[in-house]
Amino acid sequence: MRVGVLTGGGDCPGLNAVIRAIVRKGVQQFGYEFVGFRDGWRGPLEGDTIALDVQAVRGILPRGGTILGSSRTNPLKPGDDGRSGVDRITDNMAGLGVDALIAIGGEDTLGVAAKLFEQGLNVIGIPKTIDNDLGATDYTFGFDTAVNICMEAIDRLHTTAESHHRALIVEVMGRHAGWIALHAGLAGGANVILIPERPFEINKVVAYVESRFQTRYAPIVVVAEGAHQAATDLELVDQELDSFGHVRLGGIGQHLADQIEKRTGKEARCAVLGHIQRGGTPTAYDRVLATRFGVHAIDAVHDGDFGNMVALRGTDIVRVPLAEAVRELKLVPPERYEEAEVFFGS
Repeated sequence: MRVGVLTGGGDCPGLNAVIRAIVRKGVQQFGYEFVGFRDGWRGPLEGDTIALDVQAVRGILPRGGTILGSSRTNPLKPGDDGRSGVDRITDNMAGLGVDALIAIGGEDTLGVAAKLFEQGLNVIGIPKTIDNDLGATDYTFGFDTAVNICMEAIDRLHTTAESHHRALIVEVMGRHAGWIALHAGLAGGANVILIPERPFEINKVVAYVESRFQTRYAPIVVVAEGAHQAATDLELVDQELDSFGHVRLGGIGQHLADQIEKRTGKEARCAVLGHIQRGGTPTAYDRVLATRFGVHAIDAVHDGDFGNMVALRGTDIVRVPLAEAVRELKLVPPERYEEAEVFFGS
């Protein structure tokens, strides 16, 4: 059997660990051949591949990013020649002798994989979203690394905030789900955590900040990029869309800094962590989870159990239908956020 592998959407730590696990087990135990499709769905659309063998994946376990490259290419859009992306992918896979495809990605990448399976392609999915917002799996790799990076940044910002008696706002990733903000804020001892699921009131945020200043310590506010105010439904964007129609978010951290400084008279600064959260070597947890996903994905290929995604449930890796995997996002439930509120302003 010849198996194709692609990584779609934003990069995150652990992608190379997945690729390595797929190839090593597939070659050594099943005798499969592998090809890597370059840059997400662009690879199968254009037939752009690289050879994947055991030698090609040696030494990549601790590396961030993806050796295959990634992109947000949407293959469901018709090409310039009017042909559908599904037809082009089907033809290219047949021409390359690829019998099955393992797609590693988030909501958009796996949504495409589900549609391709409906059209008769042999597809297996692996969940990858740094926001940890896929509902069919308890955790996704890359999330733990991002949280640790954010936590370390918050730890460092505490000292400079206290030295200058200023408020510091830390803007982290989280378009629709505030998992990174919640976990990093709790671990880093933030005084306020703002997430997309819970619209905030600026007056309450200011009150928390002022109460922290009264303790002679500087406040730290952690805000997810998709958070917005309750009254105005504020969502700051630059209106630029990606190929899947998603608006690029940004600016909420600076808005908060401006409002806090204006209303309290205290100096406030914003630190936007941005793509720092995606970069660098994965944590041990993410390396192990990614490796397990890769091993179980190639097992699913060997079993011919296509149309499924591997997922973490408790401590077990299970298979769930791709259609279920992309059905709904996993948002932060109210009770989880209320656990954090105990520490606000203290």
